[in-house]
Amino acid sequence: MKQEKAVVVFSGGQDSTTCLLWALTQYEEVYTVTFNYGQRHIEEIKCAEEIAKELNVPFKVLDMTLINQLSANALTRSDIAVTDAADGELPSTFVPGRNHLFLSFAAVYAQSIGARHIITGVCETDFSGYPDCRDVFVKALNVSINLAMDTSLEFQTPLMWLNKAETWKLADDLGALDFVRTKTLTCYEGVRGDGCGECPSCVLRKNGLTTYLEEKQGSVAQ
Repeated sequence: MKQEKAVVVFSGGQDSTTCLLWALTQYEEVYTVTFNYGQRHIEEIKCAEEIAKELNVPFKVLDMTLINQLSANALTRSDIAVTDAADGELPSTFVPGRNHLFLSFAAVYAQSIGARHIITGVCETDFSGYPDCRDVFVKALNVSINLAMDTSLEFQTPLMWLNKAETWKLADDLGALDFVRTKTLTCYEGVRGDGCGECPSCVLRKNGLTTYLEEKQGSVAQ
């Protein structure tokens, strides 16, 4: 374990919770930062707070509701339907600038507490078409942040090249498969655990879990 501090950008979902559990095995001190950006389900923040409390890590919420003033999307407006990407367009759940702002504010928070590492669960393998989940974006922003703040912060993306089945495997390797499955909130409809089972996020999560469990069962049988 590195004798250093880390900040996890934390939503209480499958990916960020897996990242938090991973960070707890890598760093001596781990903090979480969650953002209130006017998301349609406040349950997300409650879920994140409960998980942080159970894992005994500091929990901080930053007010980012200004995003809702600038962009109309399905994650911040209940009157917009959740739809997947179609015909080269971005999904209705894409929030422009969200990860840019989240990582930038997480960097300021990290510097204020003397943390050098910022961990985010963005993933390019199963990124749902979100351009701000790509590796090139995270690396470019990392350089820009360090130039802007004259610091040497490091953005860590442990899930960047994992598909959802591999993310479930990581949770299992960390001894937390059931924890992640039952306590996290990934569903666009605000349902914890396995969720509604129908929204794009739930379908991606369910397909990944099914694939992983089949692969695990197959390896045990061999």
